[in-house]
Parts: sequence; C-alpha cells; structure tokens
Amino acid sequence: MFKKGTKLYSIFNNKCPRCHEGDFYVKPGFFVLKNGLKMHENCTHCGLKYTIEPSFFYGAMYVSYALTVAIAIATFIIGYWIGTGLLYRFIAIFVMLIILTPVTLRLSRLIYINFFIHFDKSKLQK
Repeated sequence: MFKKGTKLYSIFNNKCPRCHEGDFYVKPGFFVLKNGLKMHENCTHCGLKYTIEPSFFYGAMYVSYALTVAIAIATFIIGYWIGTGLLYRFIAIFVMLIILTPVTLRLSRLIYINFFIHFDKSKLQK
C-alpha cells in the first residue's frame, strides 16, 4: 500500500510525485512549525518543477478544507463515544484543528500535486 509507485508513498514520505526519490519539502516530517511550507523549487532527483503555474497551490485550499472537516467530524464522533458534553466536543475540535494546522497544510499540498503529477518509472534510473 505504501510501496514506491503509489500516491500514498509520495504523500506520506514527502517525496516527489514523479520519481518518488527527491524530497518535496525542505524540512522532513509532518509537524514542522518554522518554515513548514518551504518547498524545493525543483525535484533534486528528476528536476520536476513543483510550482507548475503561478498560484498552483491555491487549489490545495480545497484539499485542506476537506482534511479539516474530516478531522472535525472524527473528533466529534470520538467525543460522542467517550460521552463528553457538546461544549467539550466543540472545544476538542477547536484544539485539534489548531494543533494539526501545520500537518493539514503540508499534507494538502502533497495530495493536491499528486492529483496532477503521476509516477514515472523511467525517472528512477536517472
């Protein structure tokens, strides 16, 4: 499922969507606070230009919105199962969304570029 050649490998390992070798973000990991959205201009392995066109990553806002809605719903359901009150569930949602903002921003860009760029085996041998 997370093998090279899959979209999930590129997304969860911070790799180039075309060659799965070069890093997408300058700093590895998901929870990076300082310069967390600083990306490489091009892939260090295959040379793919990440910003395909000006303002390309504005579309990642929609992916980020979907991720935050999923987090909010999951937090609400977990709070319901635990048996907390409605106010505490909304406070938990607010806290989770604030804490996970760096993660959702980084993931949304990786997911969005993987919609448009597909894996190319020939780039592995370069």
